[in-house]
Amino acid sequence: MNILALDTSMGACSAAVLCTTDSTHRLHVLQAEMARGHAEALMPMVEEVLGEAEIDACDLDLIAATTGPGSFTGVRIAIAAARGLALVTKARLYGTDSLAVMARAARLAGLEPKGPFAVAVDARRDMLYLGLYDQTGSRLEGPLLIAPDDAAGLLPATLRLAVGNGARSLCDAAVTRGRKIEIELPSLQPSVAALAEIALERGATSETVRPLYLRPPDAKPQLPPSRGTDAAHDHRHPGWLFRPHLHGRDPPQLFRKGLGRSGDGTISRFSGDALPDRLGR
Repeated sequence: MNILALDTSMGACSAAVLCTTDSTHRLHVLQAEMARGHAEALMPMVEEVLGEAEIDACDLDLIAATTGPGSFTGVRIAIAAARGLALVTKARLYGTDSLAVMARAARLAGLEPKGPFAVAVDARRDMLYLGLYDQTGSRLEGPLLIAPDDAAGLLPATLRLAVGNGARSLCDAAVTRGRKIEIELPSLQPSVAALAEIALERGATSETVRPLYLRPPDAKPQLPPSRGTDAAHDHRHPGWLFRPHLHGRDPPQLFRKGLGRSGDGTISRFSGDALPDRLGR
């Protein structure tokens, strides 16, 4: 079986190809840590790892992707790539949550917990993504979006270990409850090697793969201006458009519906909702 595994859910972009037969087990992995740029990096990485495995995309039997939680945009990148490739290659799809992949990755990294352990990831705004697993890596609870203090209250009495970049917050909260939790692998990321192995073991496939979002997106619809407010000075005014930077030929500009810039750079108003041609559509 030939499996392509993709992850862009958190602070890394990675792709792996796992090729197995009755007698062989070959794994090829590429991973780069990055805060942004996953969309530009992923497909060249896929092409390179397929080349290392000496197979074509049409030889893939299964394409796996992490489904989140994680970065709102990042989660969608790997899923969109997996779905697009599956459509073209007729490969089957598989998806699982990022924390389960991290739990397996921790064990692949040599972690040998004596009992249950926690995977804790910083979800910002004083919140954690939390998953609880037994010593074999099987799920006990999660994934959850939860405050550190509430998370500490969920920990099994025998849990003594936490991994991930949210482990420190979890451990600090546990101290206030008289618990001592050890921290391991604080820079742990989802591993496509772990994802490929999980996909191979489960043998299950999905008709499609969808993102797992535990919170709403940060971006929210703009509210319309109140009556009598000058839209040119109202930051709630809807219809923002972004004209990208064109390598020095055209500076970045923001335009709003019904507003435009004249040749001298001043803002002028246009009647109606239609944008003039010179602003783009």
